[in-house]
Amino acid sequence: MTLQTIRSFKMELEGPDDAVYCGGEALSGLVVLELNREVRVRSLKLQGRGMATAHWLENRSVGMNTAYNDYTSKETYFRKRMHLIRDNGDVTVLQAGRHEFPFSFQLPEETLVTSFEGKHGSVRYWVVVKLHRPWSTVRKIKKEFTVIQPIDINTPALLAPQAGTKDKMARVWYRNFGQVSVTAKIDRKGYTPGEVIPVFAEFENSTSRAVVPRACLTQVQTFIARGTSKQKRSVVTELCGAVVLPRSRESWHGHALSIPPVGPSILHCRIIRVEYILLVTVDLPGASKLSLELPLVMGTIPLHPFRSHTSSVSSQYSLDPEWLRMVAPDQPESPPDYSSIVSEEDEAEQRVAPPGGQEDFSGALERPLLAFVQEFRYRPPPVYCEVDPNPHPLYIRPRCMTC
Repeated sequence: MTLQTIRSFKMELEGPDDAVYCGGEALSGLVVLELNREVRVRSLKLQGRGMATAHWLENRSVGMNTAYNDYTSKETYFRKRMHLIRDNGDVTVLQAGRHEFPFSFQLPEETLVTSFEGKHGSVRYWVVVKLHRPWSTVRKIKKEFTVIQPIDINTPALLAPQAGTKDKMARVWYRNFGQVSVTAKIDRKGYTPGEVIPVFAEFENSTSRAVVPRACLTQVQTFIARGTSKQKRSVVTELCGAVVLPRSRESWHGHALSIPPVGPSILHCRIIRVEYILLVTVDLPGASKLSLELPLVMGTIPLHPFRSHTSSVSSQYSLDPEWLRMVAPDQPESPPDYSSIVSEEDEAEQRVAPPGGQEDFSGALERPLLAFVQEFRYRPPPVYCEVDPNPHPLYIRPRCMTC
């Protein structure tokens, strides 16, 4: 039996197997080469790479034949090369046993895109190690790793409420059955997996048939190549409401739509985009459905605790249309009179009379200190005036700060 020269040739990355990396982090690992006997090596090279690829085929008939159009586009995010054993023109002799070659390099800061696998494209990151030996085939090992670019939903753009209204005339052939309208609102645009989207909606059915309202979270994948785009939509989760009877109205007061584990949005890639929308629909019998789309962004950094109260308060005010019509006055109003806030009886009760005569303070240290603190709770404020009562004299020379 012939004994193999290389017993083991593998690569190990630091951390667990499901480790996730971000832009700017260091990627470290170890290349392990176990030999059964002495081996002559010309070079040992390492290459790290990140790339987005979009590809699909479209066919068309040309006479009796079928022609295929190939749509392909690529975008490279980084390429890193290292020599673990450099080729200097001479071979390197490695003795039998275990040999370890550590490596480490830093990922780019801002150019990375979240790893993704789609039907017509992907975003992948990997490390390849190649072993070159004289008069032998090149041995190669490859290991992929996951990159997630952080998306913080705690920004004003992603905390803004989303709302919309849409209506449609239900008709079959030349007959109209009436109009159906939907109004929907969510408290913010940015969410993270595991959260619940409270859906506020109102459905008005003016037709003679019953309709069924639904809400679903949809992922939209867009692939771009050679100036042409291809799109794929898939429903992530769905919520079905009660039937809306003819000539009636139905309201949703925060129906909960749970977000399952999904990948984050990809918004900064030139050839691949991953977006999410909240689709509020009404199924019309015998006609196409009425659909209202509200855009969403799936982030990676969840909502901060102190932000949750602020966003809920803002969403409550945004439900009231009168709040939107409130504007700031052109001129500031003067403060109210003191007498309109504090009555004369309250002022008399709280007024402290000045001490009449000399008081004995011999036992002051034995009494509580608060007994000697005067009450100033209802002291009147100074009279309001727009003119400064104590202006600076004009003859005073301003003081030089360097003197």
